[in-house]
Amino acid sequence: MSELDWLVGAIVLLPLLTATIPIAASLRWKNVGWSFAAVILSTTFALAVTVAWNIYQNGSIRYEVAGIEVPFGIELFADEFSMLVVVLVLLICLGVLVYTRIGGPRGNAFYGGFLLLTGGMLGVVLTGDIFNLYVFLEIMAISSYALVSSSKYRWSTYAAFKYLLVGTVGASFYLLGVALVLAATGTLTMNELPEQLAAAGYTEPVVVTAFVLMGVGLAIKIALFPVHTWLADAHASAPDGISAVISALMPAVAVYAFARIIFTVFTPAFLEANPMISQLLLVGALLSLFAGSLFALLQDHIKLVLAYSTVSQFGLILIGIAVANETALFGSMLHIFGHGIVKASLFILAGMFALRFGGIRTVDEYAGLAKRAPVMAGAFAVLGIAMIGLPPTVGFVGKWYIALGAFEEGMWLVTLLVLGSTLLSAGYILPFINRIYFHPFDGEDVDRASITYGMVIAIVLGAGLGLILGFFSAEIQLLLESAVEDMVA
Repeated sequence: MSELDWLVGAIVLLPLLTATIPIAASLRWKNVGWSFAAVILSTTFALAVTVAWNIYQNGSIRYEVAGIEVPFGIELFADEFSMLVVVLVLLICLGVLVYTRIGGPRGNAFYGGFLLLTGGMLGVVLTGDIFNLYVFLEIMAISSYALVSSSKYRWSTYAAFKYLLVGTVGASFYLLGVALVLAATGTLTMNELPEQLAAAGYTEPVVVTAFVLMGVGLAIKIALFPVHTWLADAHASAPDGISAVISALMPAVAVYAFARIIFTVFTPAFLEANPMISQLLLVGALLSLFAGSLFALLQDHIKLVLAYSTVSQFGLILIGIAVANETALFGSMLHIFGHGIVKASLFILAGMFALRFGGIRTVDEYAGLAKRAPVMAGAFAVLGIAMIGLPPTVGFVGKWYIALGAFEEGMWLVTLLVLGSTLLSAGYILPFINRIYFHPFDGEDVDRASITYGMVIAIVLGAGLGLILGFFSAEIQLLLESAVEDMVA
């Protein structure tokens, strides 16, 4: 055990325990929320980088909060995979803060909720207990409902309520599965469950039912087809910064949890004993990949296009998880990170265009923006190419590893479908790029001052990462090699 192991607990607890401070501060100071959230999340990011380096040097960490041993205490677990997602969460949340300083919403209550949302996501990633995973999922969900409803749009309350109802159903399914696992094994600790579930029998109805219930609950949280319907309403009505979190981070955190349930709790041996479940996972992922793309093709509103693209992209990620070999799983890990950076940057960029050009949202309204905002237009083009999955971007490399993993398992049809999905992605991204560069500008440049240097730097960094991460896939694979091997072993 390293003397720095306690930092894993600090990463989760710091944003959670400080979330009420901006609200309490409202009694005297009305506008300290943004500054306070920026300090807390920057500090948390520094802690995360320290922990990630420690794990790279010394291996994974298991930390019992306050020194109380399981099953009475709370265990946290961190390895290379979890820290990849933690770093993604904090990077994007910091980028969203850069946007919301001018783009809004403002107010201490908003930033208190934002800290709570961030802490919930970090808790999901770092927990080592399947019940506490449920607790953190609900912290994440409840705070996101409030943040969606903070939008200026009148229908945001309806969208948040619909999101709440669907999210509650998903959480209930997951909790029922947890109850069955406890009944079958007598423990909820991820570290102990593989042996206990194997002893209970992978083909026992209670074990299979538990997995199905937990899987359906998490599928709703990921917004996979056909349980994706809450996503579009939440995106369309949420503030642009929160749309970036809902699309880039919350499904990423949920799919991380799904991967942990499959590989760490039930283990690949469960999938081998129940090949029908593995096949259903693969079919469901493929349906989500293509249904999301088809729905995106039917939209002309940028936020709806990006929302349905999320359904498609996480279908792709789940394909890698369902294939369940080292190559495909690494592709899914890389795609979680790459998609998060690219999608969040696109949402922030959509908000920047709306701020500067009078609330533009549709493909026709994007005409000629390259002449008025060349840096923003260039970032959109690079991010769009990465979202399509063209080489040499990170979007291509993640997709390539998933396709290659499927080919290694003899699933050549899956490989062709994964690579062929690029054409559908191009179908809903290229019309925006075409309008931006090859049509005359006929709008109004109404608020140039609303775009700060911080916003521009954030989206340029996002576009740069989307482009250059693909060149470092071999190095990233080396960093994640231990975690991948442990999960598929």
